[in-house]
Amino acid sequence: MASNLVIVESPAKAKTIKQYLGKSYSVIASMGHVRDLPKSQMGVDIENHFTPKYIAIRGKGDLISKLKKEAKNAKKVYLATDPDREGEAISWHLAQLLNIDAAQNCRITFNEITKSAVQAAVKEPRPIDADLVDAQQARRILDRIVGYKISPLLWKKVKKGLSAGRVQSVTTRLIVDREREIDQFVPEEFWSLDAILTVPRSGESFTATYYGKNGKKQKLSTKENVDQIIAELKSADFVVSGVKTGEKKRYPAPPFTTSTLQQEASRKLNFTVKRTMMAAQQLYEGVAVEGHGTVGLITYMRTDSLRIANDALKDARDFIGVKYGESYLPSSPRIYKTKSNAQDAHEAIRPTYVSLTPAEVKSSLSNDMYKLYKLIWERFIACQMEHAVYDTMNVDISAGSDQWKASGSKLKFKGFMALYVEGRDDGAEEKDKTLPVLCAGDPLKLKQFDSAQHFTQPPPRYTEATLVKTLEEKGIGRPSTYAPTITTITARGYVVREKKQLAPTELGTVVTDIMTKYFSDIVDIEFTANMEKELDAIEDGTVDWENVLKDFYGPFASTLEKAEAEIGKIKIEDEVSDVKCEKCGRMMVYKMGRFGKFLACPGFPECRNAKPIVKETGALCPLCGGKILEKKSQRGKIYFGCEHNPTCEFMSWDAPLPNQTCPQCGGLLLKKKSKKGDRLLCWNKECGYQKEL
Repeated sequence: MASNLVIVESPAKAKTIKQYLGKSYSVIASMGHVRDLPKSQMGVDIENHFTPKYIAIRGKGDLISKLKKEAKNAKKVYLATDPDREGEAISWHLAQLLNIDAAQNCRITFNEITKSAVQAAVKEPRPIDADLVDAQQARRILDRIVGYKISPLLWKKVKKGLSAGRVQSVTTRLIVDREREIDQFVPEEFWSLDAILTVPRSGESFTATYYGKNGKKQKLSTKENVDQIIAELKSADFVVSGVKTGEKKRYPAPPFTTSTLQQEASRKLNFTVKRTMMAAQQLYEGVAVEGHGTVGLITYMRTDSLRIANDALKDARDFIGVKYGESYLPSSPRIYKTKSNAQDAHEAIRPTYVSLTPAEVKSSLSNDMYKLYKLIWERFIACQMEHAVYDTMNVDISAGSDQWKASGSKLKFKGFMALYVEGRDDGAEEKDKTLPVLCAGDPLKLKQFDSAQHFTQPPPRYTEATLVKTLEEKGIGRPSTYAPTITTITARGYVVREKKQLAPTELGTVVTDIMTKYFSDIVDIEFTANMEKELDAIEDGTVDWENVLKDFYGPFASTLEKAEAEIGKIKIEDEVSDVKCEKCGRMMVYKMGRFGKFLACPGFPECRNAKPIVKETGALCPLCGGKILEKKSQRGKIYFGCEHNPTCEFMSWDAPLPNQTCPQCGGLLLKKKSKKGDRLLCWNKECGYQKEL
């Protein structure tokens, strides 16, 4: 008897689902998309209703033949690709290839890959959602038109290999605009003035900050301002004029959406957006967990909804009650409100089984998967815990006609903070700051004044976390587009990572200037956000996809024609290095490649010499005495290797220290960085010397 056939995207997902459905089902992976627009041409007939020309993706011929054979012999075919626009489009393409009627009940979806969710989905198949497919198709065609019309223009006028994209161009512009804000920023001087005061009856000291005169806040712009106040107050009496005590509540952060997961993983785990989504995909599709078989550990990871299923809420509350006690459990579940423009088809990102704690699954997960699962699990449990409570104290102090202020807080009840605290972009952590017992009328004794000069700071460069936050706030792109967009603009050499910050290159700035001048709509934040709303409206079935493309293409075609006529040839000079080409004697220049900057001879094609950028550490190799160089792996991670590599095998992820030797054996010292604190260690493992820094 023919079995039922279920088609998913990945082998991992197929393996997980197969164990839930039994022998009467076969499960096969399509390995993502099976059809797409051709790479060699635009593949969109603009004159004929924007009709796309889809072809089978190169290299998938054998897989498609296998899918056709399996579908032909199957009793029933279920298309179980991911539950979003992209997944719906993959199912539609599969239906087209396999001669399945898209209007029949052939499509199944699940927000989590668990036994109950998969078995329930198979019982309730539905037709393919044409509106979802149209929304994905409109996005694909829009992006193809922008990319295939503007990119050749950039190749001709600026440099071969450049590209423009609807979302990538506006994202690059954000980074370029921020860099210009930083360059144009004029710092302003200001001063802070603190008084270290002592309570005579207890001898305790605390710090108060200068506020102003006669109840009005005063800005201290110069040292003269500060010196004048100090001179006036040297003999003044400091007195507590008011004390206000109270309580401050701190509430837990909501469960993760795609955007907030990417931000928090960047802040707390130092993950790139791409790395976060790769680990999340694996956790969603299923992992072999010791004692539990293959399990999908989290719900679908592309979502901007904060909705939580009732069963999951109950499981979380039961766990909190048992593990932490009733005092940590609110009287009713916390319900978080999803933003009005969010797609609410899925839940928030949460663990599928609360009982599978991070500690229980750790041995079954890779390092990245474990760290991300722990983050998701703790955030979800914490979002259903009681709020934290601080005792607060705000003190007003008078000294003549001048006012000073001091504030303190102390954590009284940890609540959710016993498990998890949301990270901050500035890396700061909230700490207790206690004040002595003070009452109105208490005299205080001046111990000393502390003053400091400051300057206003420019806005910081974007990190991946703050860029994703900005893209979400401004409505640019969707959860599924953040990772590929950031990957694209760095791969194209428009943006580089400097530590955790994103900075534009000269190339990125030039291309942005061209796009801003000639294609202002494409790099306009509001225009891009409105286009996103149009795509959402197509998904909702309230707008026709062809009309959206027509409205876009008319003005775009006119702009393209004007740009073609007006843009002259733009030459970007390569930055010259101080390294001489050993083959022809020219000074080598910096080029941007797939894995970042490298050195190349400007005499190309006559001289094809190229090599990585060498950064000396000043330390010598313990194996051969050669120079130890700082290098980059193919994934961009810094490591340290000998200049004589590969003949010398020395390699270290930890930084060697020049001019320092191990006090025990005289060997090479390394500096190992970690969140728990840096430490020195000897390269010679047999020596074993270590020292905390």
